[in-house]
Amino acid sequence: MPAAAAAVAAGMATGPGSRVTRFAKSTAASVTPVRPGKTHALSPLDNAMERHAVHAVLYVRAAPGVDREQLKESLSEALSLYPAMTGRLTRGGEGAEGAGGAATASGEPARRGWVVKCNDAGVRMVDARAAATLDEWLATATGDEEMDLLHYEPMGAEPYIWSPFYVQLTEFTDKSYALGLSCTHMHNDPTAAALFFQSWAAAHRRSTSTYPPFLHAPALEVSPASPPPPPPLLAEKSSTASPAGADAAAMSSATFHFPAAAVRALLSSMDPGTTPFAVLAALFWLRIAGAGAGDDGERDLTLALDFRKRMHAPLPWGYYGSAVHFTRARADLAAGLPDVAAALERHVAGVPEDELWRAVEWLHARQQQQDHEAFQMYGPELTCVALDHVPMYVAEFAAGAPPSRVSCRVGGAAGEGLVIVLPAAEGGEARDVVVTLPAEATARVCRDGEVLRHGGQVVFGVKAGKEA
Repeated sequence: MPAAAAAVAAGMATGPGSRVTRFAKSTAASVTPVRPGKTHALSPLDNAMERHAVHAVLYVRAAPGVDREQLKESLSEALSLYPAMTGRLTRGGEGAEGAGGAATASGEPARRGWVVKCNDAGVRMVDARAAATLDEWLATATGDEEMDLLHYEPMGAEPYIWSPFYVQLTEFTDKSYALGLSCTHMHNDPTAAALFFQSWAAAHRRSTSTYPPFLHAPALEVSPASPPPPPPLLAEKSSTASPAGADAAAMSSATFHFPAAAVRALLSSMDPGTTPFAVLAALFWLRIAGAGAGDDGERDLTLALDFRKRMHAPLPWGYYGSAVHFTRARADLAAGLPDVAAALERHVAGVPEDELWRAVEWLHARQQQQDHEAFQMYGPELTCVALDHVPMYVAEFAAGAPPSRVSCRVGGAAGEGLVIVLPAAEGGEARDVVVTLPAEATARVCRDGEVLRHGGQVVFGVKAGKEA
């Protein structure tokens, strides 16, 4: 095998014993060419996510018209709405129209940061097969095996040839499919990545997208009149930044399903108005932290909240970019689950909009510094992400057939770990919770008696007798 072909094959390989075989790699392009010279500037918040990636898997049951070639055709149709997805990254000042050079048209200094050259270079596509039916996979796969349904290559030394997006089509033996989307968080946050599937599904059905992309939010790029004081949480993250990729290999994932009845039972013992997110975030915080009776209990938890609809002038659901606000909640863990859930609920409901804008303005000012470097936004402290409000199950590739399951992870969340609360396929109060934790902690929480007692069902866990 030639050296170049061997390198490609090695990059596509899965681990020993994997039931997933990747067998081809290609490029998916838009059916509509982009006008020459078009660019898309990433916001300061987008740029701050440089160390993170978004990974989403959508499981589609076998149906007439849902096959590999038709999925590729509809993907190309959907990409016509997303010119930035098929482009390549360049630094501001490296010849990108509207973002480079010494000054903008108004004479003000050009903003530093990444810019997308919308040059129709395409999205990397990987074809794969899984040696299981969809139901067999859902019943037996581990959290780490699910990552075999995704393909992602970190940015190398030549970003102008690197694809920020990777799509893997994995066919199960019953002709069902797993659609795996991986991308840099600088382009899309988990909400935008999940809702891209809706645009793809609409194109597949020759329909109109319910959540079309909204590609530019000028408010997120406004330069502050004077450098604002750093928000304490972001200042702490930036000052304690660890090298990119540190300890990432020691992390492991698992997914828990909480049926609607289990969540309702949990909520029945909480304060009125407590949301499923607050009670599940509190439950996993308590179990991961290991707090018990006699503990002084006062601890902080970082929450990652989508702010599209938390602004006075809200952004559309289809906003293309990062709209995640990190905020610190505090609770007395020794007070027990109802009090911790109530504290989280109060904090989420009370986050003021000016806290969000202070963070955005500080990131903007920091980006202008010559020597600024990206730091870890998700972590290293335990972070809980609220995504259970996102309409993830609207992506019907066959009319009337929503996905069997949608999963989401964030790469680069090393440290104490990440807890993501998602909607579940059955709707209502049902929720899925995806944890990415140090390997020993993942194994421990998968067999935690309190999580299981409150109705948590391990969907993608760890293999018996294995700690990672």
